[in-house]
Amino acid sequence: MKRFSTADLRQLEIVNLCDGSRLGYANDFEFDCEDAKILSLIINGSCGIFGFCKEDDLIIPWHKIECIGEDTILVKLTQHELSCCVCQHHRKNKHFRF
Repeated sequence: MKRFSTADLRQLEIVNLCDGSRLGYANDFEFDCEDAKILSLIINGSCGIFGFCKEDDLIIPWHKIECIGEDTILVKLTQHELSCCVCQHHRKNKHFRF
């Protein structure tokens, strides 16, 4: 089993297998503190000066990851699932973001 640090995961480009689109790089992670598991990868939306964001964050559930390779993280998200992953604000709950 290969192990990755969060720093390693941040260096890997995320690509959607359904349409070949490049989604970006994980900037953040959502953890379940009770089970000590990563729940999702978070790709921050692009923000301009003064913190005004042009795009929403993209939250990719961990179970949508198909493969973590040397250079990329491959996910499988249909167009409908991809639109459900868009989030303007991170959810506030028992999970911890790192």
